[in-house]
Amino acid sequence: MSAQTAATTAAGAAAEVDLTIGGMTCASCAARIEKKLNRMDGVTATVNYATEKAHVSYDEDADVSVQDLIATVEKTGYTAHEPAPPARTTDVSSAAPAEEADELRPLRQRLITAVLLAVPVIAMAMIPPLQFDNWQWLSLTLAAPVVTYAGWPFHRAAWTNARHGAATMDTLISVGTSAAFLWSVWALFFGTAGMTGMTHPFELTIGRSDGAGNIYLEAAAGVTAFILAGRWFEARSKRKAGAALKALMELGAKEVTVLRGGREVTVDTADLRVGDRFLVRPGEKIATDGVVVEGGSAVDASMLTGESVPVEVAVGDAVTGATLNAGGRLVVEATRVGADTQLARMAKLVEDAQNGKAAAQRLADRISAVFVPVVIVLALGTLAFWLIDGAGLTAAFTAAVAVLIIACPCALGLATPTALMVGTGRGAQLGILIKGPEVLESTRRVDTIVLDKTGTVTTGRMTLQTIHTTPTTTETDVLRLAGALEHASEHPIAQAIATGATDRTGAPLPTPEDFTNAPGLGVQGIVEGHAVLVGREQLLAQWEIRLPAELARRKAEAEAAGRTAIAVAWDGEARAVLEVADAVKDTSADAIKRLRRLGLKPILLTGDNRAVAESVAAEVGIDQVYAEVLPQDKVDVVKRLQSEGRSVAMVGDGVNDAAALAQADLGLAMGTGTDAAIEASDLTLVRGDLRTAADAIRLARRTLGTIRTNLFWAFAYNVAALPLAAMGLLSPMIAGAAMAFSSVFVVGNSLRLRGFRAGA
Repeated sequence: MSAQTAATTAAGAAAEVDLTIGGMTCASCAARIEKKLNRMDGVTATVNYATEKAHVSYDEDADVSVQDLIATVEKTGYTAHEPAPPARTTDVSSAAPAEEADELRPLRQRLITAVLLAVPVIAMAMIPPLQFDNWQWLSLTLAAPVVTYAGWPFHRAAWTNARHGAATMDTLISVGTSAAFLWSVWALFFGTAGMTGMTHPFELTIGRSDGAGNIYLEAAAGVTAFILAGRWFEARSKRKAGAALKALMELGAKEVTVLRGGREVTVDTADLRVGDRFLVRPGEKIATDGVVVEGGSAVDASMLTGESVPVEVAVGDAVTGATLNAGGRLVVEATRVGADTQLARMAKLVEDAQNGKAAAQRLADRISAVFVPVVIVLALGTLAFWLIDGAGLTAAFTAAVAVLIIACPCALGLATPTALMVGTGRGAQLGILIKGPEVLESTRRVDTIVLDKTGTVTTGRMTLQTIHTTPTTTETDVLRLAGALEHASEHPIAQAIATGATDRTGAPLPTPEDFTNAPGLGVQGIVEGHAVLVGREQLLAQWEIRLPAELARRKAEAEAAGRTAIAVAWDGEARAVLEVADAVKDTSADAIKRLRRLGLKPILLTGDNRAVAESVAAEVGIDQVYAEVLPQDKVDVVKRLQSEGRSVAMVGDGVNDAAALAQADLGLAMGTGTDAAIEASDLTLVRGDLRTAADAIRLARRTLGTIRTNLFWAFAYNVAALPLAAMGLLSPMIAGAAMAFSSVFVVGNSLRLRGFRAGA
């Protein structure tokens, strides 16, 4: 058992393993494998159709091995193996696209074959002027590869289902297309359909016809092509399910400068060992978790922790891999490497959340589970009735096969992909990206929406908010002098003050004549002949400068509200207090109102301190707040809400949100955020405007409603024609018309989604 896939816990001989599952075609396949594994003694398993993974916990004392688990999956009709070791960071980006292309290529080849060959078959059957002498033989030649080669995945899945006493949409497709094709072959070789001059007249009259003279090749080829198209679009979105893990692992530094024997040596991050000392220059990512042994700086950890204010670090302080060194030069001693780092643990959290998140069972499969047995019983009943009635073997088989043919609705293949394509297309125009059909059912059920603070409700960057001055000082003077000094600093708060000063004064800032950085306290220097101090109150105290009572009160109020207060003094006198904070987006309060109107309860969840969180929540109208929450605890909060019976949507933008986004029933990522968050989510909001979250949920619900309507009519047209088939009155034109009308209705109904409006 490989180290990365199995772990033995301290309690007894319980072990865990992740298996890669092959051969699944729908969510019911995952459910079947899960049921078989859970029947084994001492085994608890969850199987995820989207990620094609099985996460299995088993008791080694019960004589269960990984090979036993694999054997059980294979007996169920699927393949299983332990995942290969992850590629080195330098190999990931190049290997992933090729791997994805290889997995999708067979399906794409079958689809292209089906479409190219099915179009002329349908055209000849539905347009009488194209029915030249012996056209039916050309139809057979073109339809045979479609039904056999292109439709092979449906037949294989139907056989697997039949062996286990189950029926899905694959069963319905296989039975219907096979019945249509085989009957057509019989009619061509042993009936009268193969005679020169045979035509399908364009008439929709109901009457008894000679089944030996009818062929249904267009139904067999058309259904196969349409449903393959739907499967290909679905497979393309499903392939992205594991991309969150790749995006997470790519966030770390690829190379690191290690200090060995007094020399600087550049090595791959994977080669770092515990105890190695490495150099981190300003602007570089910290390669792995460690402790600062030399230097001091400000570290931007918002990506991992959600803390909006950069953290000051000095000798002895712990730092986390993948965070950004925003200030000075650091030497760090590695304390955790590889799978032990916080970034790797977060990747594991995402993977666990995805494995535990049951994929939505496809609605068509659920209907098929009931519909297929009913149709087969009806076909057998029809056969028996006509034989008992004395109508003869040919007439009896004609009616029975007609029941199977009409029960395979072409519109089923269009119901989901057309609505999804129109819905996602409209969503893209509005800045909303929907990942796949399994996302939509979640939107109908969600009643709670958990919002990350930094970058979601707020802008995610520090900005200058308010300026408090003494009566004898002007804001312009404060902005010019403080802004000029801070402009020379690389600290994120200093840059926020410098940017605010430039924006508000509308003029270039003066250049400092002298500049000194006081680590952890602020900056000091000479600007336009004034000795200027900008930083913490302790910096002013070193020069025996005290804040006046009014400025001290303003500073205390700002800090109580969770803002960062910066004191400004020059020429031996305190002049101002500047408030810097992560600003709330202008649209956030309106977004919360819209979410409430959709019946959702908003909750703020952040790694930032409680004062900041409650201040932001009050500003936008949120009542419930979880603050100072670590990334792994965010997942626990979502699980706790789910255990209370709530269906949870989560909106976030950072790496620290990725696992919670995957755990939530519905994950929404801000497109302005990290790749890891975007890949772990179900919906992506391109513009980073929280109001789009309400539009996204409305659009997803509308799209789901359209799919449900499509599925109803896809079955309804064909169910209405079933009595005609059972009575032996089904002509090829009625079969073709049912297929065409149901398809036209489904497409037209889906196109109504183009009228969806944002903010309505």
